[in-house]
Amino acid sequence: MHDIRFIRDNPEAFDAGLKARFLAPQSAEILALDAKRREAITRQQEAEQGRNALSKQIGQAKAKGDEAEFERLRGEVDRLKAVLEEAGAEAEKLDEALNQHLAGLPNLPELGVPVGEDEDANEEVRGWGEPREFSFTPKDHSDLGEGLGMLDFDAAAKISGARFSVLKGGLARLERALAQFMLDLHTSEHGYTEVSPPYMVRDEAMFGTGQLPKFAEDLFRTTDDRWLIPTAEVPLTNLVRDAIHDEGLFPLRMTAHTPCFRAEAGSAGRDTRGLIRQHQFHKVEMVSITTPEQSADELDRMTGCAEEVLRRLELPYRVMLLSSGDMGFGAKRTYDLEVWLPSQNTYREISSCSNCGDFQARRMNARFRREGEKKPDFLHTLNGSGVAVGRAMLAVMENHQNEDGSINIPKALQPYMGGLEVLRRD
Repeated sequence: MHDIRFIRDNPEAFDAGLKARFLAPQSAEILALDAKRREAITRQQEAEQGRNALSKQIGQAKAKGDEAEFERLRGEVDRLKAVLEEAGAEAEKLDEALNQHLAGLPNLPELGVPVGEDEDANEEVRGWGEPREFSFTPKDHSDLGEGLGMLDFDAAAKISGARFSVLKGGLARLERALAQFMLDLHTSEHGYTEVSPPYMVRDEAMFGTGQLPKFAEDLFRTTDDRWLIPTAEVPLTNLVRDAIHDEGLFPLRMTAHTPCFRAEAGSAGRDTRGLIRQHQFHKVEMVSITTPEQSADELDRMTGCAEEVLRRLELPYRVMLLSSGDMGFGAKRTYDLEVWLPSQNTYREISSCSNCGDFQARRMNARFRREGEKKPDFLHTLNGSGVAVGRAMLAVMENHQNEDGSINIPKALQPYMGGLEVLRRD
C-alpha cells in the first residue's frame, strides 16, 4: 500500500515510479479523491464541534425556561446531526474508494532497477558454475523420472487433473531430502528460525502480502472462504501484522517448508509437461522482517543464502536483477536465481528474492518503535525462495543424470538419502 502523504508531497515522483511500471499517471486522480475525503472529514468535524457547543447552550436555555430559544437550538442541533451523518457517510465512502485505488497499484521500483517491460530487460549480476558438457543427449526430467518408474503424471491426472504429479520411491525420498537439507542449512548456518505455519489463511492475510484483491484468480479458495497459501510468505509475513514491535526484535528471520497451491490462471499453454509449473508444489521459503535501514543489506544476504543451496547441490546458476516490468506486485527490488536446465539448454527461475520495503507492512499495519521515540514506523518485509523444492529436484535430475538414466546424488544430499550415491530404477 502506498503512503498518501508521500503522494501529496511527491506527485511527480509517484507518477514517475508508475511510469517505470508502464502504468498511466495516477497522482491527480488520487489527490482529487483525497481532497474530497479530507473535505468531508472537515465538515464532519465542524458539525461535531458545532453540535457539542449547541448542546451546552441548550442546557442553559432549558435552565432559564426560554422555550423559544430551546426549540431554536434543538432544531439547529438536528440540522448539524444530519450534516454529521451525511459527511461521515461520505468520508467513509471516499476513504474506501481511496484505499481500493491505492490497493490496486504495485510497489514503485527502487532506484537502480532497470526499466523494461519484461524479462528481456533483466540484468545478469553474476553467475556460478559451468554447464556440464554431456557425452550423450541429456534427457528431460520428465523422461528421467518416468524411466526410473518414480514419476507418474497419468496417475495424478486420474486423481486430480492436469498439472499434478505423483512421486514414488527414490524421487519421493529425494524431494523430502531436499527440503530437509534446505531447512537444516538455513536454520543451522544462515540464522533463520524454522516455523510451521497454517496452509490456509483469511482474506486479511492475502491482502497484507498483496495477493488480494488483484490476483484472486491465481489462488485456490476453500468452501469456508479461506485461501490455500500460494507460498509460505503469506503466513510468515503476517505474523507481525496489526502490532507495534520493539526495535530490538529485528532483523527477524524465518523459514518454512510448506506445500504451495497456485491456480496458474495466467499460464495456459506454458510448461504444461513436467514439474516446472504445477498447481501443488513444495517450497522452502525465507522471510525477513527488518527496520528500513537494514532491508537493502538483508536482500543481499537473503539472496546469498539461496545461492548457497544451489552451490552445495552443484547446480550452475546465474543471478538476475529483474526489470521494473518483470518484478512482482509488492516488490521494489528483486533478484531471481536461474538454474541451468540441460534439456532446455537455458536457465530457468528457481528462486526469487524481493525487498518489498514498507509496502506490505502498510497493508498489514506492521510497525516498530525505535528506542527512545514515541511515534512508530512501518517495518520493511522481504521474502525469497530458499528454494523451490520441485524445481531443485528436477535440476538435480537433469544436471546429474547418467547415460543409462540413473541420477547421481550430490554429496550434500547423500546423508539425507541414507548414504545413497546413485538413484537407479528398482
